Amino acid sequence: MGNKSRVIGLLILLAVIGIGAAYLLLGGGAAPAASAALRGYVGGEKIGLLEDPEVQAILADDYRLTLDYAKAGSLDMVAADQTGRDFLFPSSQNALEYYQQIHGAPVKSEIIFNTPLVLYTHTPVLEAFLARGLAAERDGCYYMDMAGLAALMEAGTSWAELGLPELYGPVAVSTTDPVRSNSGNMFAGLLANVLCGGVADEASVEAVLPRLQTIFEKLGYMEASSSDLFDQFLKTGMGAKPIIAAYENQLLEFAAENPDDWAQLQDDIVLVYPTPTVWSSHIYIATDEAGTAGIDALLDDQVQQLAWEKHGFRTEVSGTESGSDHFQVPHLAGEITQVVSMPNYATMEKIIAALT
Repeated sequence: MGNKSRVIGLLILLAVIGIGAAYLLLGGGAAPAASAALRGYVGGEKIGLLEDPEVQAILADDYRLTLDYAKAGSLDMVAADQTGRDFLFPSSQNALEYYQQIHGAPVKSEIIFNTPLVLYTHTPVLEAFLARGLAAERDGCYYMDMAGLAALMEAGTSWAELGLPELYGPVAVSTTDPVRSNSGNMFAGLLANVLCGGVADEASVEAVLPRLQTIFEKLGYMEASSSDLFDQFLKTGMGAKPIIAAYENQLLEFAAENPDDWAQLQDDIVLVYPTPTVWSSHIYIATDEAGTAGIDALLDDQVQQLAWEKHGFRTEVSGTESGSDHFQVPHLAGEITQVVSMPNYATMEKIIAALT
């Protein structure tokens, strides 16, 4: 009886070993791949997306990735020490050209999503622009005549002359430092286009550089980060920053993440589209082979959907037709029209040098 029990036990053991071996051969028992941590620099306007628990879960579960980043302006991050950095995530293709000039071709780069440059202002300020014929409403959206706005800034027209005696100083659009941050850099490029009467190039921009300097000299201190500028706009009110240039996604993200606060602010803060405007293309730059893994992860359909629905970035899968009904942001355009190309990098170099 003892021998029979030993034989049965041995057979059971062999069966278990066989099943285990088959499981391993089929991959079911393979240990999960180790998670990789990528280090890089990121524009402040994207931190909300990268800190979204849903986004982080997708990156961790489906791609075995975590992103470790420091906030930096789009141009600052390119010039910063790249040691130990796997990626950069600036907000324009000009930043990629700048990278190529300093460091050579990156291992890989890809546009992840886009957002237009917009203006944010307060209802009384908008009403003054509407009365002057510099702003107009079309199809439920507000649009600003950039040529007219630039003329006011260049002439030094005061807010009082515009019909707003409660505001101090000349009409100005607060922006980030164009030498350090992409939104300010884009606003400078947009103004150069407007002053040139078309897309500025290396030849035509020379004549308007003194005019650009005149406009930017009146702005005073400029933030280095788009997120810091937008924060200050929300916190300091109309007296400090009557109108700013920033990204469309910033207000959409704020409204989605802070519905109660937005309910208190939405009668005062207004989204206005410049005519023309420019696209901010948020481009991921892999500085080494490890960094390339971040591209596929950020282009994941679920991440792209979250990028629109919770953070306001326009993507190929975003379904932007949901518009203001989704975000509860009035005057949000379903489609961005009247877009002009940014000046090329060589032209922007001249603009940056003039504004430094």
